[in-house]
Amino acid sequence: MDTTVLIPAYNEEAHIALVVAVAQEAGLPVLVVDDGSTDHTAQAAERAGARVLRLPENRGKSGALAYGLAHVQTPYLLMLDADLVGLKPQHLWAMLEPVRSGKLDMAIGVFKSGGLMTDFGNRATPFLSGQRACTTAWLKSVPNLTERRWPEPAITDHLARTQARWAYIELPGASQIMKEQKRGFWRGLGMRLRMYADLLRYRLGKRFGA
Repeated sequence: MDTTVLIPAYNEEAHIALVVAVAQEAGLPVLVVDDGSTDHTAQAAERAGARVLRLPENRGKSGALAYGLAHVQTPYLLMLDADLVGLKPQHLWAMLEPVRSGKLDMAIGVFKSGGLMTDFGNRATPFLSGQRACTTAWLKSVPNLTERRWPEPAITDHLARTQARWAYIELPGASQIMKEQKRGFWRGLGMRLRMYADLLRYRLGKRFGA
C-alpha cells in the first residue's frame, strides 16, 4: 500500500478504535502517535490493529504529528483526528483519490450533515480541519510545523507560499466529538478558547512579522 493513515491522539481511549477500524476497512495501514496520554489510548489503538508510537510526554498535536511523520515511508499520507464519528471508508478515498491521481497536492476534508455544531465549526474554520490527504514529501517540507501546538496554520501558510493545488472535500455524515463533550463543558470550552487564542496570536505574529 502506498498510503499511511497517521493519527495523533491524546486521551482518546473511547474513540480511537473506531477511527482505526474505518481506515483498516479501507485497506489502509494506520500509525497512531500516542501523545503522552494518561488513559489507555495506546492499548485501544493497538487492539484495533494500529501500529502505535508512544511519546513520554504531551507535545501537542504538532509535535505528535511531526514525530509520526518522521516514521512514515509511504509516498502518500492521510491525516485523521482521533475522535471522528460517522467516518466511512469512502470518505478516506474521496480525499486520497485526487492526491494520488496528481490533481491536487492536498485535499482537506470538511464535515457535512454530521451534526449542527461540528458542521458549523468546521465550515466556519475549514482551514483548521485535521482531515487531510497529501504527499508525504510535501508535508515534510512544511517549515515551522511544530511552532504551535496545532499544525494546521503552518500547513495553510505553506499551501499559500508554495501555490499548492488544494481543495475542500465534503465528508457527508462525518463529525467529531467536541471538546466540551469529551472533557466536560467548562474545561472543554476553556481548551477551545485557548486553542483559538493561540491560533490568533500565530496569525497576528505572521501578519506583523513577529
